[in-house]
Order: sequence, then C-alpha cells, then structure tokens
Amino acid sequence: MGISNIVSVLLLLVLLSLSSNNIKGVEAFHHVYENLQSQSVESVDHLHRTAFHFQPPKHWINDPNGPVYYKGFYHLFYQYNTKGAVWGNIVWAHSVSKDLVNWEALEHALYPSKWFDIKGTWSGSITIVPGKGPVILYTGVNQNETQIQNYAIPKDPSDPYLRKWIKPDDNPLVMPDYTMNGSAFRDPTTAWFSKDGHWRTVVGSKRKHRGIAYIYRSRDFKHWVKAKHPVHSKESTGMWECPDFFPVSTTDFQNGLDLDYTGLNTKHVLKVSLDITRFEYYTLGKYDPKKDRYVPNGDTPDGWDGLRFDYGNFYASKTFFDYKKNRRILWGWANESDTVEDDITKGWAGLQVIPRTVLLDANKNQLVFWPIEEIESLRTNYVRMNNKNIKMGQRLEVKGITPAQADVEVTFNVGQCLEKAETFDPSYTFKPLDLCKIKGSNVTGGVGPFGLITLATPDLEEYTPVFFRVFKDTSTDKPKVLMCSDARPSSLKQDRGPLKQDRMYKPSFAGFVDVDLSDGRISLRSLIDHSVVESFGALGKTVITSRVYPLKAVKGNAHLYVFNNGTQTVNIESLDAWSMEKPLQMMNNGAL
Repeated sequence: MGISNIVSVLLLLVLLSLSSNNIKGVEAFHHVYENLQSQSVESVDHLHRTAFHFQPPKHWINDPNGPVYYKGFYHLFYQYNTKGAVWGNIVWAHSVSKDLVNWEALEHALYPSKWFDIKGTWSGSITIVPGKGPVILYTGVNQNETQIQNYAIPKDPSDPYLRKWIKPDDNPLVMPDYTMNGSAFRDPTTAWFSKDGHWRTVVGSKRKHRGIAYIYRSRDFKHWVKAKHPVHSKESTGMWECPDFFPVSTTDFQNGLDLDYTGLNTKHVLKVSLDITRFEYYTLGKYDPKKDRYVPNGDTPDGWDGLRFDYGNFYASKTFFDYKKNRRILWGWANESDTVEDDITKGWAGLQVIPRTVLLDANKNQLVFWPIEEIESLRTNYVRMNNKNIKMGQRLEVKGITPAQADVEVTFNVGQCLEKAETFDPSYTFKPLDLCKIKGSNVTGGVGPFGLITLATPDLEEYTPVFFRVFKDTSTDKPKVLMCSDARPSSLKQDRGPLKQDRMYKPSFAGFVDVDLSDGRISLRSLIDHSVVESFGALGKTVITSRVYPLKAVKGNAHLYVFNNGTQTVNIESLDAWSMEKPLQMMNNGAL
C-alpha cells in the first residue's frame, strides 16, 4: 500500500471514530462541561477583553445568526449562554446597530420553550419575505435530541427593533427523513427566491464520513420539500456545519450580490464549517437552479485543504447582503484559546470578528475580504512612516499610538530581484502550517521573514509576529508567498495541567498568498485589540485571526514593531497606524 493510501485509510478511521463520538445522542460540536455551564462570576476580568470588537459584557458567545439590515437597523443574532462562560444554556441573543460599530443589546429573540426546540435553539438565519417581513429559520432540538428546522416571526414586523418573536405552533418546518442523520442536521441558510416561484434554503448534514448540503424548496415558506439530490457533498469531510451559499460577480469587483441574483457573469460560493477540524473552507463554482446542483470549478481543493475565509481562529461564519450599501458582509466567531478554567475565572468567552466585505478577486480564483469602512471611524492618534529600509535583524518601533488597541496598514517593497529567496519544496504544497512551524519569524531566510511584531515586550519575552516569507517556486518559476500569524511566543503563561482544557492553545496559523510581486510590493493590515489580532495580507487575499493572552505585553506595556529577519533588505514604502477608540455604545445595557 502506498503512502497516500495509508494516509487516506488512517484519515477515514479518524473520521469514523470521531463521527461516533456523541454526547447524549447529539454529535459533539462543542466541548460540553455540564458542571460549568451555569457557573458565573460577579465581576468580569478586563485584562484581555477587547475594546472595539462585538462582545457581550459577560458569558459565552458563539455563532453569529441571521445578520440582516431591516428598517434602518443592522440586526445581529448570536448564540449566547445566559448563565456561564462555557457552551450551554444557549439562546438567540439579539443586538442592533445603525453603523455596525455601536451596538445596543435587546432582549433575547429565541430560547428553548416548545416541544420542537426544548433541548436547544441552535444556529440559523433570517430572511426578509415580501408580505411577511423577517422570518427566522433555525435548528431546534426536540426531547429525543433530533435536530429539526423551525421558524419564528416577529410579533410586530413594523417594529424596526424587532424586539419580540413568536414561534408558531405549526412548527417544525422540516424533520430529517429515514435516510438522514437526525443528530447531524442543522444550520439553515438565508433563503432565496427563484424564478420558478420557489424559495430555497440549504441545511448542513453528514452521512457517515461524507459532508452534505441538502437543499429544500417551498412556495409559501411553510411547506418545504427536500430536493432529490444534495446541492453538494464531499467524502471524508465530516459534518458540514453553518453552510453559506451565495453568488459573486465576475465583472463587478466593487459591489456584492443578493442571493436571488440570476444574471450572467456570476460564480457561486459554497462555504462549510468542518466540525472535525474546527476550520472552514469554501469553493467557487457553478450552481444549476434547474437541477439544484452545485459543481465546484476544480481550481482549488474541495475538502480540508481548500480555500478559507480566514486561516486562523475563525468559525461558524455567516454572510448577509447589505441593501443599504450594496455589499455582502461576513461575520465570524473567534473562540477563546485560553484554558477553560481561565474562561470561567474571567467570566467571558468568545467574540465576533470585525465585519468584513466579501468580493471576488480580479483573478476570479478566490475571494477577498476587508474590514468594513465604518470601523475606521474609531481611528485616532495617527502616525506615519515612509521609505524606511529594514536590514536583516532590524526592528523599528511604531510609537505614538496605543499598540494594544490599534489599526496598522503597511506596504512593504522587497524589490524586483528575488534571487535570495529560498527554494520552495513542492512537498509543502497546501501545507502552509507545517512551513510556518518550521520557518518561524526568528528563522533567517532570504526574502523574509518580515512583517509586524504585535503585543510585544521590548525584550521579546512575549510577542505575536505576523509576517511574510517569499520563496522561489521552481515548478512555476514564480514567487510563492507564505503568510503566518504565530501565537507560540505570545504568552509566558503556563499550562494548568495535562488535560486539553488545562492547556492554552498557542498555534501558528498560516496561508499562502496569491500575490503578484512583479513590482515588489505586498501589503499587510492588522487590527490589534488586546487578545485578538486580525491580519489581512495583500488587501485581503489571505486573512488570519489569532487569539493571544500575554502576561506582560498588555495595555500600556505592549509594543508594536516592524521587523525583517531575511538577508535581503526590505523597504517600508508606507506605514499608517492609528490608536483605536472604544465605540460610544457597545452593549452598554448588557446581554439580558
């Protein structure tokens, strides 16, 4: 048996083993600590709390649900534990905003109360239905712990705040049939209306080791019928959580498309969250609305090594179309990577990343993401650096801002001669994580590593580097660029014990950047907010989010540097950096 076959068999065994790991009949998609689910604290620890990210005042938060723009307000629903800082006691919490920056918390929209959701009100979406208004589609868990799809409607659709929600007694809308896995059937997408007079929605599932996206049709938004075939499926990927399915334009690279767009010059995006890996991946392809089938274009892997919205701590994402500004916006959850005991002690866990616009890149082979423009309203204390050369081993400090709460944009120029670049080993294809672990920020290279050192102490006892390294790819005769965000040196904090929940997760995240270096330029933007660093390489072609928990490089003791550990001198063409203020209103009345 060849090596590739052995690996395939081992992978299949792991998948089958994990697929049988049920918790009381429901597949384990979160670590469940029943004795800790309702353990709260009187006051939260603010040391690592963020300043300008969406985060409830206390307790656990996970998946963003059904973001939507309605009657002048952006609405964000999200999975929330009302009683503790681990997963459990989940409700649909609800907040509203005029600008996606300042948020007001409202009373919870949904919580377990009926036979069709008594064991859980899990993730879903929201759709604006003409003549009816907003309708929530969500996964409920019944007494038998079967996952079923339900709906809820606002008590008063004319209320722009959508304060009260009703779960009609004619639920559920959809139950799994005998051919399906009732413990792995969840997270309906925002529905779209088609020319044939049907609404459609996609629900994630699995059969054995095969990930599945089922598609359902309805004429009245109440009676739903499953299509003959899944819209798409893929072997050896496990449960597909939080699917997202939407069109992008292949000619307009400035505006987003609504789900029901049927014009020419489009591709479709299918994103799934992989329960086993806790990563997401997406493909680009063509959707046939007559056959209800999606076919990836085949340019990138359809599986674990596929393209990602974010190559770091990022999961359960959801997009929505913003009618106000004609754009598609992405929300995503960044979980804690601290220990469970520390989460309990500090009284909170999880946050939503800064919302990002989503567009097809001009090369038409991938998506690009960028922080929404509204976040720039928080910038203050601007500093700039121009035309600075950084030789091997040098680092320049960025002064005049608050390094633990900052937005920094830098354009590097490595020159057009890349003779010093290291030769790329083809065995690392689609394995950037391995490469980043081997060639970290302190490992001298030819062209790179160079980038930013965030949340650092002056002696670099603690630091989180975000950097590039340029290789020569002999198979294509083109440069190959690696981007890393490495949390391994981020904290001096010691593990509390040998168990997984007692250990801090300090990974090195990485992805390749499809960038043309013919002019020598590559850009990097990092949003730094105490315990989270969101980084955007090459104007959003590769995005990496890291969660970190320094002991010394906190608040006023944190420093920010630009560095180069490659033998080739790198030029800082421009660096623009700002301190970031807190929003005027961020959940100030609390999650109820």
